[in-house]
Amino acid sequence: MQTPFRAFFALVCLALVAGCATRPPATDYPRETSAALPAQQASATPLGAALAAPVAAHPDESGFRLLATGTDSLQMRVALARAATKTLDMQYYIANEDTTGKLLLGSALYAADRGVRVRMLVDDLNFHDIDRLMAALNSHPNIQIRVFNPYGSTSESMYLRTRNFFTNVDQFTRRMHNKATIVDNEMAIVGGRNLGDEYFNASPTIDFRDLDVLTAGPVAQSVSASFDEYWNSSISYPLRVLNHQKFDAHNLDAARDDLRKHWRESAEPYNAKPLNATPLAQQIAGNTLGLVWAKWAFVADSPGKIAGTEKGELGDAMRALLERIHQAHSSVLVFSPYFVPHDTGVQAIRALTSHGVRVAILTNSLAATDAVAVQAGYSPYRVPLLEAGTELYEFKPQQGEHDDEQRFGVVGSRSHASLHAKAYVIDDSTLVIGSLNLDPRSARLNTELALTVESPTIAHEVADLFKRAISPQVSYRVTLATPAQLALLKGTTVNSPLVWTDEENGMIRTYNLDPGAGFYRNVLTGLFLLLPVDSQL
Repeated sequence: MQTPFRAFFALVCLALVAGCATRPPATDYPRETSAALPAQQASATPLGAALAAPVAAHPDESGFRLLATGTDSLQMRVALARAATKTLDMQYYIANEDTTGKLLLGSALYAADRGVRVRMLVDDLNFHDIDRLMAALNSHPNIQIRVFNPYGSTSESMYLRTRNFFTNVDQFTRRMHNKATIVDNEMAIVGGRNLGDEYFNASPTIDFRDLDVLTAGPVAQSVSASFDEYWNSSISYPLRVLNHQKFDAHNLDAARDDLRKHWRESAEPYNAKPLNATPLAQQIAGNTLGLVWAKWAFVADSPGKIAGTEKGELGDAMRALLERIHQAHSSVLVFSPYFVPHDTGVQAIRALTSHGVRVAILTNSLAATDAVAVQAGYSPYRVPLLEAGTELYEFKPQQGEHDDEQRFGVVGSRSHASLHAKAYVIDDSTLVIGSLNLDPRSARLNTELALTVESPTIAHEVADLFKRAISPQVSYRVTLATPAQLALLKGTTVNSPLVWTDEENGMIRTYNLDPGAGFYRNVLTGLFLLLPVDSQL
């Protein structure tokens, strides 16, 4: 019976492979090669004109402002779209057509109606919305939408997408994780946020705590150069290649009317409006935008990390981050929601702590994470990390509602909270922020970007957020159990060398297993520990 079964299975596999012909490179399709607004033209825009004086006053520097809350970040994206006069470029791992997503799509459409060229590049893995709205916008003469590394599209059946996944797993698991919005090649936002309600404090179910940075000046040109490389790559496909719906002017008009109605109903309740009272160019000219000028470095992985000679190699963004961390003299503070250090990472941390460097890491608790598999990859390293001298904190899924916490993006919530910020403060003087986590996926599978800002002012601001985020009201402190604590556990069913401590209603609480996770998550963690998926985490 075994031989016929194997033969049948082999035939099925051959049929699947034969049915999944490799899609031709995007360059084989009718597709315009385009680039960022040239510097000379960018300087003539209102934003460029407003930035001319501060850029001249700060040679070799750019302007930065931390966007710590979802509201700040949403408002600034809307303000940037309204400030655009020539170009608006958006590059995201996830772009949803939910409440805030439609507000931002509406802002992009209004910019296109004013004559602004809009380019939007979205990774295929989370691109669930090739529907009437997104495809209708793509019919606008000033809007182009491209999908990066597609393994299928929602215009294909679930069968076809599943087949494409199983016949090309390696390519499927490599994703574009970059996140950036760029306007007129003069200003940009980079950081951890995708486009969706959960990133802007607008979801009733989950609230991702995140950080972005507004940038102004020469740094925008580096972000644009990276965007252009992805936009013109051989795996960046025009949406019309994947989606065969037909649209006419009436469909675009209907989409415009729907987005206008959505704006009237949702902009004020979701705090998308307040920043737009004063144009950004005017705020820059009046020195009221709150920009901090500092030296910087911007590094982005090449698309070749996904489909090219760099496949499987350590990405440039991770290499730049690790070099900064290894050079630390006094402290390294880490926001990394997905954290899998492996033995190499533990050894690197031990080398730092042995020289007196404080290493403090904030990641998600099992109860807070949205990726239990990653938690399984991280959990075996908790004891070695603590033995190496690491301070270890895990973000709690429920946060306080104190008024003094509401202005911070990493504390205060009405819904299930999960850490999503990817930020690193080094020696209290340097911030590295972007899309990359300290995990194998960011290192070798996904493409990422990292912005380094050499500013004690900005670094102190993020360090203050870190201090608040690791408070016992917000996060669990994870430590090695003391001999006395182990003695108390002797004879019980608990056999953990770890202790979690937090504070609730003024009372210190102690746990001996992952707190608040429940039976289901603990079982899933155990199952993932048995699977050989460490390199995919």
